[in-house]
Amino acid sequence: MIITLSGLPGSGTSTVAGILSSCTGFKIVSAGDIFREIAEERGLTLKEFGELAASDTAIDQQIDRHQKKIASDAKDAGKNLIVEGRLSAWMAEPDLAVLITAPLDIRADRIVHRENVVIADAISQVKEREACEAGRYLEYYGINVDDMGVYDLVINSAKWDQRRVAGIILNAMDGMQV
Repeated sequence: MIITLSGLPGSGTSTVAGILSSCTGFKIVSAGDIFREIAEERGLTLKEFGELAASDTAIDQQIDRHQKKIASDAKDAGKNLIVEGRLSAWMAEPDLAVLITAPLDIRADRIVHRENVVIADAISQVKEREACEAGRYLEYYGINVDDMGVYDLVINSAKWDQRRVAGIILNAMDGMQV
């Protein structure tokens, strides 16, 4: 089974992916982790690397191809996998595509606590990143990230903590007919 988790920064996808992995034993492939690793290898901040990715299509496409191949290989081998990333529902051909949402103020507050930045900076950085990514994905793939039609399940993580969000997803997985 291939499960995808998508969401904007601070929505809780990474945390939920970890909980799901602990509960199911499914391996996690995270586009964000791949992005962060490449940024660190190049000695760049996430903001700097995001700006570079905006002008170098090869970066996003490399991450997306990698994500797609891993998911395809897992599916072909009958393996279970959680693919976490903004475009994972479009790239991974999932059995269950989940979008985790939350209002900007909630997401920014989570980022403040996670990255130890001030709220105004978190909000500004999130808005810039979201706009930059949305533009790139539309240009590269014709994907409108605001189109929720690709998702089987949309959960507002402001309503439940990450454990309960994972519980909702586990219930959905348990009730699936695949």
